Amino acid sequence: MIEQASRFYAAGRSPVQPRVAATVLLLRPSTPPGASGFEAYLIRRVAAVAFGGVYAFPGGGVDPSDAGTDLRWAGPEPAEWSARLGCPPAEAQAVVCAAAREVFEEAGVLLAGPDGDTVVGDVAGDDWEAERQALLARSFSFGDLLRRRGLTLRADLLAAWSRWITPEFEPRRFDTYFFVARLPAGQVPRDVSGEADHTVWVPPSTALGRADAGQWSLLPPTRVTLAEVGGCADLDGVFAAAAGRDPAVPVRPELRVDPDGTVSFVVPFGSRH
Repeated sequence: MIEQASRFYAAGRSPVQPRVAATVLLLRPSTPPGASGFEAYLIRRVAAVAFGGVYAFPGGGVDPSDAGTDLRWAGPEPAEWSARLGCPPAEAQAVVCAAAREVFEEAGVLLAGPDGDTVVGDVAGDDWEAERQALLARSFSFGDLLRRRGLTLRADLLAAWSRWITPEFEPRRFDTYFFVARLPAGQVPRDVSGEADHTVWVPPSTALGRADAGQWSLLPPTRVTLAEVGGCADLDGVFAAAAGRDPAVPVRPELRVDPDGTVSFVVPFGSRH
């Protein structure tokens, strides 16, 4: 990474335009029932894809089909999301749609329901899996899927948490909006993503402990988000904290090399990870 950054600055290169993306931190109460705290859902990317070998949240780039779709929509309107995320309404709608689409594609969890007060139950059946596979193949858009099923996108189930922009020296850059969402009742995430080789529910503190012990690899945005969310006492606390955050201001981590050769990411507001 140091060599890559050095070559970038020595050559006077221009940064690659970051691709807009969305990722979702799925949360559920700790198991067994009655246990305190909550757990987060993580997937480990296969080595052959971008960021292979690291644990991350379900997510990916915004697709052109996510924009301009005529959706039945519950929750904050695109204009409200625009003010919240700090981007134009059309882009805000695409980001929210991408977040819901990605968590369905990568985890088999659908944040939608027959109306604005309900959510579909189990979506693990063969008919749903056929729909998910066709969506992955881009045979139709996420909006098409919802319309055919007579479903409403439950944008109110997503809460914006933060926004991270990849350092300028990276050859692949993302402008990623991070969301938190409760796992809908009756749904169970499935290891369906071809980009993952392992999935796990884990308390944020446990994930961070495994990373500190060298057992897991976490990119800075994942590590920081887990630490922030893990500072909340319960799921209600997570969503209360999300309401007080400003996800329109992007986090722009920088690479720092200390005199002793230690490499670290410097995150704004004084937090180092």
